[in-house]
Amino acid sequence: MELNEITITRAIVDRFSKKLIAYTDIDTAIVGAGPSGMVAAYFLAKAGRKVAIFERKLSIGGGMWGGGMMFNEIVIQKEGKDILEAFGITCTEYEPGYFTADAVEATTTICSAACRAGAKVFNCMSVEDVIIRDGAVTGLVINWSPVEMAGLHVDPLSIAAKTVIDSTGHDTEVLRVIARKADMRLNTETGDVMGERSMWADKAEQLTIENTREICPNVYVAGMSANAAFGGPRMGPIFGGMLLSGKKVSELILSRNR
Repeated sequence: MELNEITITRAIVDRFSKKLIAYTDIDTAIVGAGPSGMVAAYFLAKAGRKVAIFERKLSIGGGMWGGGMMFNEIVIQKEGKDILEAFGITCTEYEPGYFTADAVEATTTICSAACRAGAKVFNCMSVEDVIIRDGAVTGLVINWSPVEMAGLHVDPLSIAAKTVIDSTGHDTEVLRVIARKADMRLNTETGDVMGERSMWADKAEQLTIENTREICPNVYVAGMSANAAFGGPRMGPIFGGMLLSGKKVSELILSRNR
């Protein structure tokens, strides 16, 4: 068979366009394809929800992809280990209570599971605004990340979503847009993004899960975004809290719509 370059082009444009159109009105929009966002996508999609992840980078995985300082191993505690093993990811005990896993295996396996469950990943897309109606967030305003990086004046497109998860990590990108552009108070002590504190792995792992919650109408925070929003410390290259946060936020969203 002789391959035709124009057919290849048409196939990509046609199939991608149909995929994007199908996901312009969804149940949950997840911003950030880090571990918490991907775990949440998996459990929500598995439960039959229409889910899309919008990731500003070309690659998925967030901080988990590179392990610690580009040593692509991650550490998880027992509770996190149980989630990784549920995905079929190999975990090896290092010392009692400490387990390691290959960062690349963990990232790609969770993402693959989320996609196979029905979630769609739209990479190289940034969220530059939100849609607010009657005091609640009802959608996202998206653009290509290269457009944002180049500072080009290109108008964005919009996505409708019943719920939104900010899992953008340290930067809390969605929350900062809401705080900057909307007359909406966040459910934090200050009513604004409080910002993350210095590293304290033990406390951060606990607070990551505790801080995973609805932070303003229809918007949830998960993973490092949860700690940054509520003024918790960072945890470094241990990822049990991130995985558990992704599972918790999916359960919160599923329980509210039962």
